[in-house]
Amino acid sequence: MIKRGRKSFAQKQAEAMISRMDRPLAPHDLTDEETEFWSAIVDSLPADWFTPSTLPLLTQYCRHSVQSRKIAELIERASSSPDLELADYDRLLKMQQRESAALASLATKMRISQQSTYDKSKKKPAQNASRLLAGF
Repeated sequence: MIKRGRKSFAQKQAEAMISRMDRPLAPHDLTDEETEFWSAIVDSLPADWFTPSTLPLLTQYCRHSVQSRKIAELIERASSSPDLELADYDRLLKMQQRESAALASLATKMRISQQSTYDKSKKKPAQNASRLLAGF
């Protein structure tokens, strides 16, 4: 909740400490692509968001994100192939589903998904159903 008025000295010091905090570095065993994704996630959140206990989750999140992208590329290439076997296509879709489930689970656990940051007080106003159906 945002307080009105001037900030206290203690609050200013706490904010200064947090802004000086070092952001966690990517583990050395991540690939270059995974490391780029790590940096994008870490830089998009406050410096104190990730604790040492959540870093393994973030590591896996980066790995799953890159694998998910690679599987999507395989699906794209396979769907344009004239001799695509249905079983192969089904296997790729199942792989994609597993990666998506892992990503959703990890994002929720680390509180970086929309679901975990949802604020009921900022809920969108309900739309009139008749207005929605009028467009069809």
